[in-house]
Amino acid sequence: MKRVVFCVVGAAFVAASVVSIQAQVEPLPLWAWGRSTQPQPGDKAAPQASPNRNLRPNEDPNEQTMPRTVQGSSAKYSLVDIRDGHNVIDWFPQDHPAMPSIVKNGPASLGEAARGCGSCHLPNGKGRPENAPVAGQPVNYFIQQLRDFAAGRRISSDPRKPNTPTMGMLARSMSEEEMLQAAEYFAAMKWTPWITVKEAEVIPEMELEEGNMYITHGKQPTEKLAGRIVETPEDAWQANGLRNPHSGWIAYVPTGAVARGRRLVETGVAMVGGKPVRKTTACATCHGADMQGVGDFPAIGSRSPSYMMRMLYDFKTGRRNGTYAAIMVPVVSDLSNDDLRDIVAYLASLKPPAPAPTRQTASAR
Repeated sequence: MKRVVFCVVGAAFVAASVVSIQAQVEPLPLWAWGRSTQPQPGDKAAPQASPNRNLRPNEDPNEQTMPRTVQGSSAKYSLVDIRDGHNVIDWFPQDHPAMPSIVKNGPASLGEAARGCGSCHLPNGKGRPENAPVAGQPVNYFIQQLRDFAAGRRISSDPRKPNTPTMGMLARSMSEEEMLQAAEYFAAMKWTPWITVKEAEVIPEMELEEGNMYITHGKQPTEKLAGRIVETPEDAWQANGLRNPHSGWIAYVPTGAVARGRRLVETGVAMVGGKPVRKTTACATCHGADMQGVGDFPAIGSRSPSYMMRMLYDFKTGRRNGTYAAIMVPVVSDLSNDDLRDIVAYLASLKPPAPAPTRQTASAR
C-alpha cells in the first residue's frame, strides 16, 4: 500500500517538476543513442519500413537468398529470412519456450505488416543496444510498459530514435491476450551472460552506424574512449548480419567507471572533491541486492549499458513518465551524465546469479 501512495503523490511531483528537470539536464549523451550530433528543433524519427521479404538492390541477389548456418544450430536461413520481421527466425528453439504468434509474427490486427517481438528483442529476449533486454522481466512490469508505450507515456529524449514510435504503434495494436502471451513468454527465461565489460582509455577503431550501434574495425587500440561507453558486437556479422542470439557484446567503459558506479549503486554516494556526497538512493531498495528485480520492479543487472543509460536519462527529462516514473525522478535528479554512465557500467558488469542447484530426493541419493 505504501508503494501505491508514493506513486500517487509522486505523480503529482513529476507533473509539477518536469519543466524544471528538463532545464537542469545535461546534453544528450550521444553514445547511448548511437548518434554523432545533438537533436535539433523539429527533428523527428523517420517511419520504419514494414517487414518485407524484398531483395535489397545494392546487394547480390544470390548472396541474399543463399542458405546460412551458425555454429551449434541445425537451422538454415537466408538473409531474406533473417530480415523478415514478420516471420522471426529461430536459430536455437531449444533455448526457450515455443514462440507464441505475437513474438514470431506480431500483432494479429496488423496482418502482414506486423512485426514480431522477436525481430528486435530476439527470440531469447536479450535484445541489442538499440532496444530493450526483456528476458526475465516480471509479467506485470512488461505489460505495464506496453500500456505506457500505447498511451504515449514512453518516448525518447532523442526524437530521431525510430523504434520508439514503432513500439508505440505495435503496443496500440496488441490485444490484452497478446500482451499477456508476450509477457509470460519472456518472463519464463533466465538471464544469462551477454555483455563483457572492459575498462579502457583507448579502444579499437569504431564505425558508428548512425542511430544504431558501433561496429569494431581492427584490433589495435587507436581511438580514444573520451568518457563514453561504446557497446559493440563481439562479431559484427554473427550479431548484426545473421542475428545469432548466441553472439555476445563488448562494452568499453572508462577506467574506474565500474568502481565509481558500484559505490553509487550500493550506497548512493559519490566522491566529489575527495569528499563523499550522497547523490541518490541505493538501487537495492527496489531492484534487490543482486539487481535482478523484486516483485514488479525490473531486473537491471548485466543488461545493456546503452539501453540503461537511455532509460535513466529519459527519466531525468520526463520523456519516460509512465507507472513508477515518480519513484525514479528523485533517484536520478542529482546525478550527472558521468554518474549515470558509471552506474550503468557497473550494472552491466554484474554477472547473473547462477541457477540454484537441483535438490535430490532421498531415494535419488
